[in-house]
Amino acid sequence: MAFQTSSSPANSALTPVPAGHRVFHFHEHAALWFSLGTGLLVMQIGAYLVPAVGTRDAVIAILLGSLIGAGLLAWTARLGCQTGLSSAGLMHATYGSAFARLPVLLNIAQLLGWTTFELVIMQEGTVAIATQTLGIAVDGFTGKLLATLLWGAVLTALMAGSMLTLVRRFVSRFALPLVIASLAWLTWQFGTRLVAQGFDGFWNRPGAGGMGMFSAMDLVIAMPVSWLPLVADYARHGKRAATTLGGTWLGYALANIWCYALGVLVVSTVEPGTNLVGALLLAQGGLIALGLILLDEMDNAYGDAHSGAVSLHSLRPRWSIRAAGLGFALVCTALALVLPIHTLEPFLLLLSSVFVPLYGVILGRLGSGAAVPSLTARAVDWSAAALWVAGIATYHLIKAYAPDLGSALPTLALTFVLAAATRPRNAGGLTPARA
Repeated sequence: MAFQTSSSPANSALTPVPAGHRVFHFHEHAALWFSLGTGLLVMQIGAYLVPAVGTRDAVIAILLGSLIGAGLLAWTARLGCQTGLSSAGLMHATYGSAFARLPVLLNIAQLLGWTTFELVIMQEGTVAIATQTLGIAVDGFTGKLLATLLWGAVLTALMAGSMLTLVRRFVSRFALPLVIASLAWLTWQFGTRLVAQGFDGFWNRPGAGGMGMFSAMDLVIAMPVSWLPLVADYARHGKRAATTLGGTWLGYALANIWCYALGVLVVSTVEPGTNLVGALLLAQGGLIALGLILLDEMDNAYGDAHSGAVSLHSLRPRWSIRAAGLGFALVCTALALVLPIHTLEPFLLLLSSVFVPLYGVILGRLGSGAAVPSLTARAVDWSAAALWVAGIATYHLIKAYAPDLGSALPTLALTFVLAAATRPRNAGGLTPARA
C-alpha cells in the first residue's frame, strides 16, 4: 500500500515515498540489516552474558532474543513499507503531530549516542591495531584524536552522498561478502581453540549469577529494539511489504545471533579480563578480519546518522536531510572526542524501556493493516500517549520487582494489546492505495 497525506511535500520525512520511487528488493533489505546487525558493539554485549549466565542459558537467550527482536524489527519494517512513512511519520500518525515531537527528540538523542558509540569503537579499534599489531607508537590523546578525526571524516563524506546508492551499490555488493568472510574466519579461529580446550567444559559452564535467562534475553532484545526507531526510514523504500519483512528479519536475526555468539565464544576461550579487540587481534589473521569489521562498523554509524538526519528534517523541514546529516556527523565526531562511553548495558536497557512500549503502541494501532490516521488530524492522541508512559513505568516496575520475568516481552505484550483494543476509528486522513 501507499498513502497520500496532507503533509507539506517540503517535509519529505512526513511524506510517503511514492511506489514508483521504491527500489529495495529482498536481497537489499537482507544485506542492509545483516550489515547493520554486525559489529564490535554486539560482540562486546555478547561477552557480557558469560559468565553472568551459564553457556546453555546464554545460547537460548541469544537465539530466542534475536528471533523475537528481529521479528519485531521486521514487523515495523513491513509497516514502514506499507505506509511509505518514515519512523517520524509513524510516530506522528500514532501519537499526534504535537506529541510526536517528544519521541522524535528522544530518538535524535539516542541516535547521537549510538553514532558516538560507533565512532568510539572504531577509534579504539584503530588505535589497538596501530599499537599492538603495526607497532606504531602514539600517545593516548594523539591516537584518539587522529583516529576519531579519520572516522569522523569518512562518516561526514558518506553523509554527503545518497543513502540509496550506498545500500544498493556498496553494502549489498561488496561490504556483505567481506564481513561474512571476516565473521566466518574469526568463528573458525576461536572455534578451533574451543575444541582444543574442551567443548564439554564450555557447554556445561554454570553462570556466576547476577543475571537470569530472561534478563539475558532482555539484553539481547535490546539491540534490535534500539533499531526500531530507524527501520522505517529504510523500509519505506522497499518495493513489497513481504520481501521487506522477510529480508529484514533474516538479515538482522542471522547477524545478531552470529555476533552475540561470537562474543560468547571469544570471552570463553581467552584469559579472564582480556579486551575483546585485543583478543581478536591475537587470532591468526585477526588484523585483516578486525579491519574489515571496523569498516563495516561505519555502516552502523551511517545508518544512525542518516536516520538522525531524517528525524531532524521532520522537525525542521528547512534543513535538508543531507545538510542535517552533515551537521549530525560533525557533532558526533566532536562528542566522540570528549564523552567517556564505555558502559553499554545500562544505556541499552534504558533505551529498551522507552522504545519497547513506544513501538508496542505503534504496532497495536497501525500494525494490523488498518487505515492510518492523517498526520495532521490530531495534535495529541492522549490514549496512545498514556499507554506509552504506562508502558515505560511497567518496564521499570517489572525490572525492579520481578527481574526474573524479563521486562521487554511483558511490556511489549501489554502495550500492544491495550493499544489494539483502544484503536480509534480512522478519521479518513490517509487514503490507502494498492501498490
